Amino acid sequence: MKIKSIIASLFFIGTISLSAQDNCSKFYPMNEGVSMEYTNYNKKGKVEGVSSYKVIEATHSAGNTTATMSINLKDNKGKDIYSTNYNLACNSNTVTLDYESLLPSEMMEQYGDMDFEISGNDIEIPNDLSVRQNLKDANVAMKVSMSGISMNMNVDMTNRKVEKKESVTTTAGTYDCYVLYSDNRSKMMMVNQVYPSRVWLAEGVGMVKQETYKKNGDVMSSTLLTAFSN
Repeated sequence: MKIKSIIASLFFIGTISLSAQDNCSKFYPMNEGVSMEYTNYNKKGKVEGVSSYKVIEATHSAGNTTATMSINLKDNKGKDIYSTNYNLACNSNTVTLDYESLLPSEMMEQYGDMDFEISGNDIEIPNDLSVRQNLKDANVAMKVSMSGISMNMNVDMTNRKVEKKESVTTTAGTYDCYVLYSDNRSKMMMVNQVYPSRVWLAEGVGMVKQETYKKNGDVMSSTLLTAFSN
């Protein structure tokens, strides 16, 4: 299990955090049984792994929703490399996730002597998206400590904006999407990386496509929604 994979999952899942005015689940369904499968590709377009998400429990009451979602990540050979459940809470204004619940139990057992701290600012996605709209910055940070030694990992998303609307077709279907752009800076130990990315969002489905780029604009990695069931 690579700790770096957790940071990636945190930001991927973070796109579920909504700032809504009327219906907090306009873009992301939070109903029991909803499932999504995403296939991850490298810069050459070869499959690197498959991520599966499923809402395994949801409670709706007086405009509030609480949900538990499972996540499972397999490599390109079908081997499990990451799995856990995480919690979401939704009211009429916002969705929040429990960052600590994203830490898989098997990792906690393997690194029992380590202390983990996760913090961040939710990725806000208003229900009333519009082209050329600017969005709030976001970040997630993880601190791992053991025997007096600390390791810090940070990801910052800045310059977030809605670029355009675009139709995207995958094996899961055809979706009308908003294209959200952001500049991303990751820092892990002494290594700093800056890379832009785009996310394609469809109402009632969530993320349909994601691309991360090198500074020269070449695609570095991508993700596609390859199965969806509600």
